[in-house]
Amino acid sequence: MAEAVKTNKALDELFKAGAHFGFGKSRRHPSTEKFLFGSKNKVDIFDLEKTEGALTKALEFVASLATTNASILFVGGKNEAQNIVKGAAEGINLPYVASRWIGGTLTNFGEIRKRADSMIDLLIQKEKGELAKYTKKERLLIDRKIEKLQKMFWGIKDMKTLPKALFIVDPRYEDTALREAKHMDIPVIALCGSDNNMSTVGYPIPANDSNMASIKYFVEKVKEAYDHNRTNKTA
Repeated sequence: MAEAVKTNKALDELFKAGAHFGFGKSRRHPSTEKFLFGSKNKVDIFDLEKTEGALTKALEFVASLATTNASILFVGGKNEAQNIVKGAAEGINLPYVASRWIGGTLTNFGEIRKRADSMIDLLIQKEKGELAKYTKKERLLIDRKIEKLQKMFWGIKDMKTLPKALFIVDPRYEDTALREAKHMDIPVIALCGSDNNMSTVGYPIPANDSNMASIKYFVEKVKEAYDHNRTNKTA
C-alpha cells in the first residue's frame, strides 16, 4: 500500500510538472511509441507510469555513480535548460555545459583541457595583477579572450578527466554531445521528448524536454539522487 501511495505521489508530481506532454504526432520518433499513452489534439501524451519507471532506472544508475563520486557531465544548451542545468550542477560540484557544445569536448579532451587551463592561468594572472605589464589595448584583448574562454569552458574548468557519464537534456538538440559520448563509450542518461531516438540512449527518460517546469523536475531528481548517495559531499 505504501508503495502505491509513493507511486501515485510521483505520478502526481510528474503530471503537475507537465511531463506528459510530447510534441505533435508529425514529429514523433518511432522509438517513443512504447512510452506513449496516446495523443490528444494531435499532441503525443506520455504514459507517466512508464516515465516514472524509466526515471527510477536512471536514478539508480546515477546513485551507483555517486557512491564512488564518479563525475557526471550535465549538458543542456537549449534556452529552456541552460540556467536549470547550470544551477543544479554547480550545486553539487559537477561539471556542466550550459551553452553551445564545443566539438571535441570528449573526443579531443586533451586539447579542450589545455584551453580550460589557459583560461584558469589568465584568470590567476589577472587576479594577481600580472597583466598590468601589458598596454591598455593588450589588456582589453586579453579580457575579451578570458570572457570568451569562460563562456566556453567555465562549466568544465574542474573536469580533469573524462566524465563517467553524461546527463543530457534533449539529446536530439545535443546530437554532437551524444555522438561523442557514444564514440568514447561513455553512458548517457537523457531527458527525451517524443521527437528523440531513445534507442541511442542508455538511460532514456521519456518526458517533456521543452518545458522549463518539466526540465527542472527531472534535473532536480538527478541532482538529488547524486547528492544523497555520494560518499564525500564536499568533493
